[in-house]
Amino acid sequence: MDIDDLQIDRGKKRRRRRLQIAIVYIAMAIGLAWFFESQATTTIIFVRHAEKEISNYDDPELTAEGKMRVFELTRQLKDADVVAGIDAIYSTPFKRNIQTAEPIANALGLNINIYEKNKYEDVLDEILDGFKGKIILVVGHSDTLPGLIAELGASKKVPNIADNEYDNIYIVSIPWFGKTKTIRLRYGSPYDPDEMTRAVK
Repeated sequence: MDIDDLQIDRGKKRRRRRLQIAIVYIAMAIGLAWFFESQATTTIIFVRHAEKEISNYDDPELTAEGKMRVFELTRQLKDADVVAGIDAIYSTPFKRNIQTAEPIANALGLNINIYEKNKYEDVLDEILDGFKGKIILVVGHSDTLPGLIAELGASKKVPNIADNEYDNIYIVSIPWFGKTKTIRLRYGSPYDPDEMTRAVK
């Protein structure tokens, strides 16, 4: 083998080595991108059902005021994420909850996943396992939202929700690394703590 052949052979080996290194770096970059995407922040939006009818029935429907609040909730949440929006919706099987979730589900083309009212661990495990890095809406009740949020380790100081208080939105952010955080916002007709007192007088 003469000198020219040796140089050509060395050049081929160098190019092959560079190509192998480039392939390894590309594979690592793809792997890291997949890892960080799969471990991204999961966001769960918790709301109570809107205003319900006062009746003797166990499963009342929404009032006209409740339907107006749902309209506002749908307007607020259908574009919750400028890129993708809400990825899944969970609701208890009660009419008032389904009626709160349905317009948003219809606007986004999503099904409503039904969960049992007091089974906190089951529904949260299903959400965290199946929707990591996604945005999920959960429609609950005044006596279950604080428990659901506390179960996530987000906050054990969620104040009690009054019977006539319907305007809370709790946004819980669960990063793949770091502290879970809760933000409370208000929407629609504001809660009036003196409303019940005036109604009794």
